[in-house]
Amino acid sequence: MKKAYDFTPLDLAKWDAAGVASGPSLSYWQDAWLRLKKDKAAMLGLIFILALLLFAIIGPAFSSYSYEDQNFMQANLSPSAEHWFGTDSLGRDLFVRVLYGARISLSIGIVASLINLVIGVIYGGISGYAGGRTDRIMMNIVDILYSVPTLLYVILLMVVFKPGLMNIFVALGISYWLQMARIVRGEVLKLKEQEFVLAAKSMGAGSSRILVKHLIPNAVGAIIVSLSMSIPDAIFTEAFLSFIGLGVSAPMASWGVLASDGVNSIRVFPFQLFFPALAISLTMLAFNFLSDGLRDALDPKMRR
Repeated sequence: MKKAYDFTPLDLAKWDAAGVASGPSLSYWQDAWLRLKKDKAAMLGLIFILALLLFAIIGPAFSSYSYEDQNFMQANLSPSAEHWFGTDSLGRDLFVRVLYGARISLSIGIVASLINLVIGVIYGGISGYAGGRTDRIMMNIVDILYSVPTLLYVILLMVVFKPGLMNIFVALGISYWLQMARIVRGEVLKLKEQEFVLAAKSMGAGSSRILVKHLIPNAVGAIIVSLSMSIPDAIFTEAFLSFIGLGVSAPMASWGVLASDGVNSIRVFPFQLFFPALAISLTMLAFNFLSDGLRDALDPKMRR
């Protein structure tokens, strides 16, 4: 007599042929890339950022105008076929200056974020893995520094260091690592109790090797998301500093400098403010779209 729990073996050959039970094996990064490609907003942001980088690098070389050439006979010209974005009060082509400003603003955002990455990952990793009293002391320092607005730190550092491109790198790098340290510390606290860490310890791996080879690589998803979100913050902070006169100095032109120059003539020549402000807005929007997409793509809970 056939029992209720008896079953008929599944014909795996037919099941696989139908493509139902099995599929191609995907790595973590392949799966994340597939899910990122499905996010139209994130892909649009990525395409915009790559196009902006390309135009910022090679765009000015194909123009007959320089970002610092002055021609008072062509001052304050409206946008036209000759000057796509018009000219400023000194007769300089705004299109070339916006592209050149993209170099300055993007380089500040990227370099400051890389400094933030190095300091934040090292500090947060050591704090989370050490635990106990060391972790409390290190995170109390972070809490104290975090209680003061980051922008105030940057302004004070820029006043001490004086305006300049290299000083902006230093000021942003020093003050922007706090959030990254918190994120990395939380990830390390969660991961260090996993079985693979115990296995590494049993095989004689030292603390530094476990931290570098096992814990930080497994926290890379959260690190990348935090890094992508810090770039637009650094760009906006640089634009604000340049707008109030604490950023890059002439003849260099960042988007903040262009916006500061354009605001003085906004009632008469509004295009001088419109185009650099539009560049800042679109770039921050693109990075935010990409950051949201990366967060969803790299989150293991989003897997199906």
